[in-house]
Amino acid sequence: MIMVKQYASAFFATPLASALTAKGVDTLLFTGCTTSGCVRATVIDAISHGFRPIIVREAVGDRAEGPHHANLLDMDSKYGDVLPVDEVMAYLDECQVSSG
Repeated sequence: MIMVKQYASAFFATPLASALTAKGVDTLLFTGCTTSGCVRATVIDAISHGFRPIIVREAVGDRAEGPHHANLLDMDSKYGDVLPVDEVMAYLDECQVSSG
């Protein structure tokens, strides 16, 4: 599914929440730019829609290190889990073994 968005959050004015809910999705992995903008806005909307956000630390970025790290700290404290890519990949591998 390709979702075209016009605003910072991928949830705002899009059918994303209903599409994910219809598929039974409960957890979302976040990658992308910009940590302090689109990533943060979408993470906040995700938790507001009842999804569990996981932000992949090495897979998000910002224009400057300060806002990037400040927003990762804040999101980890309030809205989701910021996890290293190795931990996320190990979890995904474990899920494949369990379902396969």
